[in-house]
Amino acid sequence: MPNTPPSSLVPAHQRCSLIKASQRSKRGQEMARSLLALFIVAVALYTIQGFLPALAWGGVFAIATWPLYTWACRMWPHAARGTLLPLLFTAAMALLFVIPLTLLTLEAIGEAQNALEWVDHARKFGVPVPDVIQELPFGAATITHLWETHLANPRDVSGLLGALDNKGVTVTRALGSQIAHRGTLFCFSILTLFFLYKDGVSVIRQCRVASCRAFGRRGESIARQIVASIHGSVQGLVLVGIGEGVLMGIVYLFAHAPHPALFGVITAVAAMIPFCAMIAISLVSLLILVSGASVAAIVTFCIGATVIFVADHFVRPTLIGGTTKLPFLWVLLGILGGAEMWGLIGLFIGPAAMAALNLIWRRWAYGNNA
Repeated sequence: MPNTPPSSLVPAHQRCSLIKASQRSKRGQEMARSLLALFIVAVALYTIQGFLPALAWGGVFAIATWPLYTWACRMWPHAARGTLLPLLFTAAMALLFVIPLTLLTLEAIGEAQNALEWVDHARKFGVPVPDVIQELPFGAATITHLWETHLANPRDVSGLLGALDNKGVTVTRALGSQIAHRGTLFCFSILTLFFLYKDGVSVIRQCRVASCRAFGRRGESIARQIVASIHGSVQGLVLVGIGEGVLMGIVYLFAHAPHPALFGVITAVAAMIPFCAMIAISLVSLLILVSGASVAAIVTFCIGATVIFVADHFVRPTLIGGTTKLPFLWVLLGILGGAEMWGLIGLFIGPAAMAALNLIWRRWAYGNNA
């Protein structure tokens, strides 16, 4: 093996060439490692793409309840060291969704039985004209004529329902497939939530280290902005929606609406998306009107419109944008755009993305004073 000459005996121009070659080699290795890492990440994401919504929901649940979980860890440190406290919190979160869904399912089964009895009666005797149509201020004669022509005769009703039966089978199959898929994603979301509770401290530490290495100190500030936005979204969408559902459920009860508790839950779910609660309120008001209580229907609609207006224009912008200094327009665009592009999970992803963008803009526009 030949002896390598000392560096002092190598000419200067050769030393420079060796240093440049070594630097090019290191840059090539770094680029190769980066490309390999990106390839591995892409393959991993492609492999689990069907479960990414479940992971996202688990992350949202964990971020939303993390302050409460850390408080419980301080109160019961022995339970927090093992799996008892994470298991209890995970079970509580699961029941928070399972119990209302179970009540809705039982109510829907009861309504389905009543609907089948009504359909069987309509096939045999037809559908008589409701009395409320005669009380309409205009168009009563035209509607009565159309009703008697197409619905009062049992043969016409049987033909109409027969045409709907084939479509109903297709819709039922699609609905069953969606329920199975959503149920699987929910189970994986709860499983993700359990491990985030169990190893949350370690995950937060690793994310901070990775953020500092990749983006510097400002990376953590952006992450804090995203977390604050998710907290605000949970308060502004979920909690305000539940509050609207409770208030309107009480109004439905006093207005003698059919199934006030069920429609209160439906209103609460719809109220989590801005302006969608008016659909549920309008439906309940229409059902009250059909029952003959026109004054109660008008009062219910007016109260619901007032509650939705106050919640969507004053309460939600304060809760969602207050912690992140996010303008109301950005909040609204984040919620509606996120829901359109990502579905329900977009209700939290959208405002988080807009909050991060707003922080970057303020840093660029105002510098370190932002």
